[in-house]
Amino acid sequence: MWPQDAKLCNADDAVACIQSGVTLASGGFVGAGHPEALTAALERRFLATGEPRDLTLIYAAGQGDGRTRGLNHLAHVGLLKRAIGGHWGLAPGLGRLALTGQIEAYNFPQGVVCQLFRDIAAGRPGCITAVGLGTFIDPALQGGRLNDRTPPGLIERIELGGQTWLWYKSLPIHVGLIRATAADPWGNLVMDEEATIGEVLPIAQAARNAGGLVIAQVQRLLELPAAPQQVRVPGILVDKIVVAGPGEHDQTFAEAHNPAYCSPAGANPATLWDSLPPLPPDERRIIAVRACDELRSTRHAAAEGTLGPATIVNLGIGMPEGIATIAAERGWLSPVAGAARLVLTVESGPIGGAPAGGLSFGAARYPEAIVDQPSQFDFYDGRGLDFAALGAAQIDAAGNVNVSKFGTRFAGVGGFVNISQSARTLLFCGTFTACGLEVAIEQGRLRILREGDVKKFVPSVELISFSAARSRELGQRVLYITERAVFELTAEGLELIEIAPGIDLERDVLGQMAFAPRVGRQRLMPPHLFA
Repeated sequence: MWPQDAKLCNADDAVACIQSGVTLASGGFVGAGHPEALTAALERRFLATGEPRDLTLIYAAGQGDGRTRGLNHLAHVGLLKRAIGGHWGLAPGLGRLALTGQIEAYNFPQGVVCQLFRDIAAGRPGCITAVGLGTFIDPALQGGRLNDRTPPGLIERIELGGQTWLWYKSLPIHVGLIRATAADPWGNLVMDEEATIGEVLPIAQAARNAGGLVIAQVQRLLELPAAPQQVRVPGILVDKIVVAGPGEHDQTFAEAHNPAYCSPAGANPATLWDSLPPLPPDERRIIAVRACDELRSTRHAAAEGTLGPATIVNLGIGMPEGIATIAAERGWLSPVAGAARLVLTVESGPIGGAPAGGLSFGAARYPEAIVDQPSQFDFYDGRGLDFAALGAAQIDAAGNVNVSKFGTRFAGVGGFVNISQSARTLLFCGTFTACGLEVAIEQGRLRILREGDVKKFVPSVELISFSAARSRELGQRVLYITERAVFELTAEGLELIEIAPGIDLERDVLGQMAFAPRVGRQRLMPPHLFA
């Protein structure tokens, strides 16, 4: 008999303990660390019985595959009354409920939510931070509310020490759904085969201290006690343990198991990047190379001692991922003792190694370390990031950026607000237009074969995800890099500073913008971008 048999149960019996009207917190990052067996069982119960009802769901990182898995299991009218989330794009069912006003819905910064779990556990009134000031999350604007049904009041502006802060208010966590690799005979949870640590401990502590229920999904049970230093959640916090079935505990939503996500780099870390295919000579490569030129100056600053021995970098998903490929081509990502080097980090917790993309985003191959997600955001929020490159869907004349809402589609900000408000050097990377853009590089010049149908430079963004005014207060260096032009954020707004050879300023740049940027004495983008 396993010593903790009283805690063992199947997923259906575990979720049968969840009552209507409670607040439920779910851990995970895309698919890494998400308790798929538990959310799937909760959906089954609701569809079969209509219970539980009117839950409040709170989560930090987006959890889903864009279709049916993850928090998509909970996207049912009646099951949810309210959702507070960091990223919504991978759970489109939740987004539809929010945008059609069928649930109360809030978008908070991902880093704030995972830190808020710690504050709730500690009995503090909430998370007090500057993250979100000037964005649509600021109560001076929308307060993070996604529809008219959603009441204000979860965030307040307050004054402390002569400065303005945002107060994200605590709320009780009644049920915590978490995941670990294994449970030992004491019920302690270890995560040695997980790609991320996430926020499992704060969620468990918050639910336990509210007199609530902690349900842990694991892959297996251990016969012997785990080493105490390996325990991520002590058994005293865990009420129910569910051993997941086949396909319910994949390491990510793209891979059942990749040992590289939980293994050190080994003797030859240069092989980390050998498997990356080279970027073809197209708009993605142009943007990645130009962004890497900015990294070069950051590396020089590290070498000269004005930064630490490593330049710490965060690259967003999508277009910015190509920067890692170019940096690897230049030999900047191999750790060499005593040398200035670039270290890629992911907001989910990995430090070093090669960040994964797609539905494995959040993991990293052969990381140097994996910290818990709240701690990673502590470091980011304190301006530990030397350099960040993020995507941009809409940009306006002031330099504000939207990555959240596009008509009837809602993605949410995820960690974007934390990262964009803290990095010392910030790049927004993306094509000048979208949906159908085709370009060619001919004899060192760029030619537009077909213009994209969607203009990204708009009169005003739908939602302010990045506040240019706040950025100027912080003294950030901000560039907007496209395949045909580069802009810089100035006190007067957006200023054109570079244009690609072969591009007509009036037709290909100004004619594709819904506003007139400041045009100074722009220079040509470097010729090696088009070689």
